[in-house]
Amino acid sequence: MGGVYQSLNQRRGQVIEEIQIAGTPLNLVKAYLPVSESFGFTGMLRGNTQGKAFPQNVFDHWEAIKGFPLVDQKAQDLVIGIRKRKGLKQEIPKVADYVDRM
Repeated sequence: MGGVYQSLNQRRGQVIEEIQIAGTPLNLVKAYLPVSESFGFTGMLRGNTQGKAFPQNVFDHWEAIKGFPLVDQKAQDLVIGIRKRKGLKQEIPKVADYVDRM
Protein backbone atom coordinates (compact mmCIF):
# COMPACT_ATOMS: atom_id res chain seq x y z
CA MET A 1 0.00 0.00 0.00
CA GLY A 2 2.95 2.31 0.53
CA GLY A 3 3.66 2.39 -3.22
CA VAL A 4 0.05 3.37 -3.94
CA TYR A 5 0.14 6.27 -1.49
CA GLN A 6 3.57 7.34 -2.73
CA SER A 7 2.33 7.42 -6.34
CA LEU A 8 -0.75 9.45 -5.42
CA ASN A 9 1.23 11.94 -3.34
CA GLN A 10 3.71 12.54 -6.16
CA ARG A 11 0.83 13.32 -8.53
CA ARG A 12 -1.27 15.59 -6.24
CA GLY A 13 -3.80 12.80 -5.62
CA GLN A 14 -6.24 12.89 -2.70
CA VAL A 15 -7.35 9.58 -1.13
CA ILE A 16 -11.11 9.52 -0.55
CA GLU A 17 -11.56 6.05 0.92
CA GLU A 18 -9.76 2.75 1.39
CA ILE A 19 -11.69 -0.52 1.63
CA GLN A 20 -10.35 -3.96 2.55
CA ILE A 21 -12.22 -6.52 0.40
CA ALA A 22 -13.41 -9.25 2.75
CA GLY A 23 -11.97 -12.72 2.22
CA THR A 24 -9.23 -11.52 -0.13
CA PRO A 25 -5.85 -9.84 0.26
CA LEU A 26 -7.09 -6.98 -1.98
CA ASN A 27 -7.57 -3.33 -1.04
CA LEU A 28 -9.71 -0.84 -2.96
CA VAL A 29 -8.43 2.73 -2.80
CA LYS A 30 -10.61 5.54 -4.15
CA ALA A 31 -8.83 8.80 -4.82
CA TYR A 32 -9.13 12.02 -6.80
CA LEU A 33 -6.30 12.58 -9.29
CA PRO A 34 -6.07 15.69 -11.49
CA VAL A 35 -6.33 14.87 -15.20
CA SER A 36 -3.13 16.79 -15.92
CA GLU A 37 -1.31 14.45 -13.52
CA SER A 38 -2.85 11.23 -14.85
CA PHE A 39 -0.65 10.95 -17.96
CA GLY A 40 1.89 8.20 -17.25
CA PHE A 41 0.29 7.37 -13.89
CA THR A 42 -0.32 3.70 -14.75
CA GLY A 43 3.34 2.97 -15.42
CA MET A 44 4.44 4.88 -12.34
CA LEU A 45 1.95 3.06 -10.12
CA ARG A 46 2.90 -0.36 -11.44
CA GLY A 47 6.58 0.48 -11.01
CA ASN A 48 6.13 1.65 -7.40
CA THR A 49 4.12 -1.47 -6.48
CA GLN A 50 6.16 -4.07 -8.43
CA GLY A 51 3.16 -4.59 -10.76
CA LYS A 52 0.72 -5.51 -7.99
CA ALA A 53 -1.56 -2.46 -8.32
CA PHE A 54 -3.51 -1.29 -11.32
CA PRO A 55 -5.65 1.84 -11.72
CA GLN A 56 -9.14 2.25 -13.09
CA ASN A 57 -9.68 5.89 -14.01
CA VAL A 58 -13.18 7.37 -14.14
CA PHE A 59 -14.02 11.07 -14.53
CA ASP A 60 -15.74 12.41 -11.42
CA HIS A 61 -15.90 16.20 -11.36
CA TRP A 62 -14.45 19.52 -12.49
CA GLU A 63 -12.60 21.70 -10.02
CA ALA A 64 -10.98 25.09 -10.51
CA ILE A 65 -7.21 25.16 -10.07
CA LYS A 66 -6.04 26.68 -6.84
CA GLY A 67 -4.32 30.02 -7.26
CA PHE A 68 -4.25 32.58 -10.05
CA PRO A 69 -1.92 31.72 -12.97
CA LEU A 70 -0.63 35.29 -13.30
CA VAL A 71 0.47 35.38 -9.64
CA ASP A 72 0.88 31.84 -8.27
CA GLN A 73 3.92 29.96 -9.65
CA LYS A 74 2.39 26.47 -9.24
CA ALA A 75 -0.76 27.47 -11.13
CA GLN A 76 1.35 29.16 -13.79
CA ASP A 77 3.48 26.02 -14.28
CA LEU A 78 0.32 23.93 -14.66
CA VAL A 79 -1.18 26.29 -17.27
CA ILE A 80 2.09 26.52 -19.21
CA GLY A 81 2.39 22.71 -19.22
CA ILE A 82 -1.12 22.37 -20.63
CA ARG A 83 -0.50 25.04 -23.27
CA LYS A 84 2.75 23.29 -24.26
CA ARG A 85 1.00 19.91 -24.56
CA LYS A 86 -1.71 21.47 -26.76
CA GLY A 87 0.85 23.17 -29.02
CA LEU A 88 -0.09 26.73 -28.01
CA LYS A 89 2.31 29.58 -27.26
CA GLN A 90 3.74 28.95 -23.80
CA GLU A 91 3.37 32.47 -22.46
CA ILE A 92 0.02 33.30 -20.93
CA PRO A 93 -1.82 35.91 -23.03
CA LYS A 94 -2.13 39.41 -21.57
CA VAL A 95 -5.53 40.96 -20.95
CA ALA A 96 -4.65 43.69 -23.49
CA ASP A 97 -4.59 41.01 -26.23
CA TYR A 98 -8.36 40.66 -25.85
CA VAL A 99 -9.32 44.35 -25.66
CA ASP A 100 -11.20 45.65 -28.71
CA ARG A 101 -9.19 48.53 -30.20
CA MET A 102 -12.01 50.26 -32.07
